[in-house]
Formats: sequence, structure tokens, C-alpha cells
Amino acid sequence: MTNSLLEGVRILDLTSVIVGPACTLRLASYGATVTKIEAPEGDLMRTLGGPSPTGQHAGTYLHLNRGKRGIALDLKHPDAAAAIDRLLAASDVFVTNLRPEALVRLGLDPAAVRHRHARLVHCTITGFGPGPYRGRPAYDSVVQGASGIAGLFAARDGTPSYVPLMMADHVVGEIAAGAIVAAVCRQIRTGVGATIEVPMFETLTAMVLQEHLGPASFDPPLGGVGDRRILSAYNRPMATADGWISLTANTDAQALALLRAMGREDLLDDPRFATAALRFRHVDDWFSIRTDALKQRRTADWLRILGEHDIPCMPCHTLDTLLDDPHLQAVGLVEPAMEHPREGRIRQVRTTVLVDGETSEGGRSRPAGPVGADSRDVLQEAGYTEAEVAALLACGAAHEDRSND
Repeated sequence: MTNSLLEGVRILDLTSVIVGPACTLRLASYGATVTKIEAPEGDLMRTLGGPSPTGQHAGTYLHLNRGKRGIALDLKHPDAAAAIDRLLAASDVFVTNLRPEALVRLGLDPAAVRHRHARLVHCTITGFGPGPYRGRPAYDSVVQGASGIAGLFAARDGTPSYVPLMMADHVVGEIAAGAIVAAVCRQIRTGVGATIEVPMFETLTAMVLQEHLGPASFDPPLGGVGDRRILSAYNRPMATADGWISLTANTDAQALALLRAMGREDLLDDPRFATAALRFRHVDDWFSIRTDALKQRRTADWLRILGEHDIPCMPCHTLDTLLDDPHLQAVGLVEPAMEHPREGRIRQVRTTVLVDGETSEGGRSRPAGPVGADSRDVLQEAGYTEAEVAALLACGAAHEDRSND
């Protein structure tokens, strides 16, 4: 079951916005106990992520921070530094996406932390690794542009564009979670911690080049960079008589089946399309022949016909139609509405990983709560007495949710 895989592993989460919370969300979905540290004003994504009834729990924030406990600390307060150190002593993993210079100022850089807590897995998600760009601020759009992702649209359409999804943040967050799990495996086996850094720029650029270095992977190069299939102007969802459809025919058998499904038996012996290598060479021709044929029938008709020929295809959903997909409804990707302590009824997106055929045990994840919702409990678990907790709250080193008072 997914939420028992990392049971007993304790994660201290000093991350914000998307890339870090996406990482720790994955770890929480595997059963780790994640304690999220926020500044008293809260994670920027609480408001940047869109409206909510109270203005403090945007939908994006709720989805990325469910299943986590929350403590609010003023990191600039000297007493907060001591509190964080106690939390680190009780943790197996520390995850942060603060910039390296900020970590040094706070005494939370890998060298300082692991000197005090050698067994700890310390993971930093940075914009840029060691090199000329080190320390520069980075957000998803900046990384999409720098890594060449936006430029892929220019190669195809003539104008650079961002993927309208925080793709860089999500991809790097997932990769960081995988690196942490690997380090925890060693930690459990040997008792040795690790210092991990996952730089967004290098990670996304590597992903781009793994697909698009292509012929330039050889020395001497066999051609220029760029996968012509992916960069073809015809490589996009195709219009039907009443909507759009996405399909792919990569193997020789699929290619022949697609020609038959479209009624283009006249092209079955066309030498341009005889093999995958030849279709690559004539990729624009191969993609463009679909355009006129697909416009002649409705999407539902094409899904039936292409399905009968075992050709990979799906309707091209819009944001408005996605939630109505019968498969997603059947598997319960979006859970039934539940009560949030401040925002009324909310819907959450469940984890998609199945372990032993199941996604969870013991019900749905608790929703992300107000800033400092668990401050008192977390501090007491770290060894603070009630009087000491009260003193931390009184001096402003820690904050707790008082909205119900």
C-alpha cells in the first residue's frame, strides 16, 4: 500500500511554492511523516495559487501539501534556529529549496547541518548547480526558457512558448523524491546519511538533450540537434469533425493499420512509409496525411475505428472535459469532497501509484491546514515543555494557528 512504504521515515520540509512541496508530497504519499516549516506569513503558494474562500488555501497549495503537518517559525529569530536543530535531530531527511547563500546564513547548509547530524539525508533543490549561474533565483518559467523547453516550440512553430503547466517544478520535485528514497535505503542499511543537490536547470536540460541531442550524439555528428518527429509542425492533436484526437503509430504494424483505418490503402506500398527509419526521414509527409482523413469523421467514430485496429489513441481533452473522462471517474482520481477546517468542502487528487493493487490504507490524506496548525504538537514532540512552547510563541520565534480563538 502506497502510504506504508516509508512508514517511520521522518521528513523535515523547509520548501515552498511548487518544486519542493511536489517532492515532499510524493514522500508523504508513500507514508513518510512530513513536517512542513512555514514562515509566519505562510507559503507564497497559499495565495499565488489562486482564490479560496478565506484567501489562505489556494487549490494548488491544498493539492501539493496534503498529508503534511505544519509548523510556523520565524527563521530569523535566534530561538527558531534552536528549534529547527531539535527538529533536525529527530528527522531522517531534511528537504529545502532555499538558495544556497540563504542556507549558509541560517546555518542550514549541508556542511553545517551534517556536521551536527551526520546520519541525516540533506536534500537541496536549487535553480543552478555549482558553476557560473550558482545562486541565481529560478522559477519554473525561467528554467523552461533556459533549458531549451520553450525553444522547442520555436523550433516547431517559430515562437518560443512555455508549457502551460509548472512542468519544471513537478519533474524536478519527483526526481528529488526518487533521490531521497535511494539515500534513505542506504541510510537504513548502513546508518550513513547523504548530501543531495538537484539543480533544476541541469536536470531539465538533460531531459531535453536526452531526446533532442539525437544525431549530434555521435562524433562526428550525423546531423543537427532535434528529433524531427517531435519538432514537426504536424506533430500535434488533430481535428476531427467535432473535436480533437491524439494518436500515435510508431511500429510498422501500427503504420500499416493506420493507413487501412484511414482508407489509404493506396499508400500501403509507398516507400516513404515502409519502415520507421523512412517515416522519420519523411516525417512531415507521414504526419500530414492524417489531417484530411480525420476531419471526415467524429471523434467517437475515430476512437472506435482506431481501437479496432489497435492503434494508440485518445480524445484530446480540454480542461473542461478532463474531469468528465469515464476512466478517471471510474478510478476515482479526484476524491469525493471532504471538509476542510477553514475552507468548507474541498476535493483532493489522490496518488496514482498502486502498490499491491491499492493506493492507500486508512482513508484519504488529511488536507493542508492553516499556517502553524501543528506548531504546538511538533515542538512538544521535539522535547519542548508546555512552558517552553509558550515562551517560543510569546517571543515570536514560533507561531500557531489562532483563527478559532
